[in-house]
Amino acid sequence: MHVTQLLRRLQAGDQDAMNALIPLVYDELKKLARAHLRREANAITLQTTALVHEAFLKLAGSQHPSYENRAHFYGIASRLMRQVLVDTARARAAEKRAGGREMALADVPDEGPQPDRTLLALDDALHWLEKTDPQKGRLIEMRYFGGMTAEESSMALSIPVHIVRRDLRLAQAWLRREMADNNGSASR
Repeated sequence: MHVTQLLRRLQAGDQDAMNALIPLVYDELKKLARAHLRREANAITLQTTALVHEAFLKLAGSQHPSYENRAHFYGIASRLMRQVLVDTARARAAEKRAGGREMALADVPDEGPQPDRTLLALDDALHWLEKTDPQKGRLIEMRYFGGMTAEESSMALSIPVHIVRRDLRLAQAWLRREMADNNGSASR
């Protein structure tokens, strides 16, 4: 059966569709997870399979939107993977803060760039972008977290490909500036 048909059945509440869908999309989800983990370098200790399974748990436990197509499904799965990574980074940061005595900022050694902080700052910046310009936020997510091409994003959002490319360039420039200006912490 075709993935899009299964997604429609799933959205209609057919739980058997999820069981049929898993083997069809599993390899592609593993590719997405590897891409996410590669971008995070050593920041996250999750393995590819664990990230896929965590995303699937979130998918299975949520109400399914009206998936437009396969690319839209992968975009949502990719967003869930990003949420898992951000939640993991936040938990690690909370663990470090709760680990004993209170330290003054001056007591903290400068260890150079910290991947958890960078991931959290990027997530904050992306949330801000999504609030101020939802289309640009969605395009960044589709491209960098979903691995979608400009053409696939164009089809998924029903906008011309030249608009996709223009908005991606603008969003990328904004994110670069936001991350550089704030030395890895987004400001509002």
